[in-house]
Amino acid sequence: MIQAQQRAGRYNIYVDGHYAFPVSESVLVEFRLFKGMEIDQQLEAQLSAADDVAKAYNRALDYLSHQLRTEKEVRTKLADLDIEPTVIDATLARLEDLKLVDDAHYAASYVRTMIRTSDKGPRVIRQHLRQKGVLERPIDDALQLYSADQRLAVGTAVAQKLAKRYQRQAFHTQEQKIRQGLITRGFASDEAQAMVTALALKPDADQQAALLAKQGEKLWRKYRTLAASERRYKTKQALYRKGFGLDEIDHWLTSLTED
Repeated sequence: MIQAQQRAGRYNIYVDGHYAFPVSESVLVEFRLFKGMEIDQQLEAQLSAADDVAKAYNRALDYLSHQLRTEKEVRTKLADLDIEPTVIDATLARLEDLKLVDDAHYAASYVRTMIRTSDKGPRVIRQHLRQKGVLERPIDDALQLYSADQRLAVGTAVAQKLAKRYQRQAFHTQEQKIRQGLITRGFASDEAQAMVTALALKPDADQQAALLAKQGEKLWRKYRTLAASERRYKTKQALYRKGFGLDEIDHWLTSLTED
């Protein structure tokens, strides 16, 4: 006998007048179960295994309904639900056959979204896709969508923002931090340098002199207990590390000691 449960899509199967096991509607249709059908132990085991996959498949569909997922993410989710590995394998095979899980499609969609909405370069995008379990070949194919012109446009916009952030630092340090910021965001070092060059930044002589004097005076006071030559050396060394040029430092120190 076959009896519908209160829960939609689920049925109870009775054998010889006694409750035997439940099945989903998909299993009912797949095995063409009907009232009066003879069920032996082998078929019952097949029905039970198919129902496990059907339940896992429905759980996976719930998980996939919110957004695209990678194979690794779906496997992890099903494992967290204490679903057996063999059932997970069968479920993923079904999902992949139906193209509901497709890492190549996921990678391409992810790259297009990141180009449109983020300031990240290819290396960071690759790292994120690796973390989600996507293999190198699909990642390589997807990153072909990120053209050189698009990378230059995104990276230059990032460089402009960084230039404003670091505008009150020594010019050399400003350029260095812009370049490092681009590399941190996933752009190659040669691309980062091209983006910095494209900004065509020029130092403001008056601003740089004021910055040098301000930071130099702090350092000069810091080393006030040292002998004159060592005080001068320490101050010069610290200013150089901050990105100021040696000629500018020497000029400032000379005017300072004259005063």
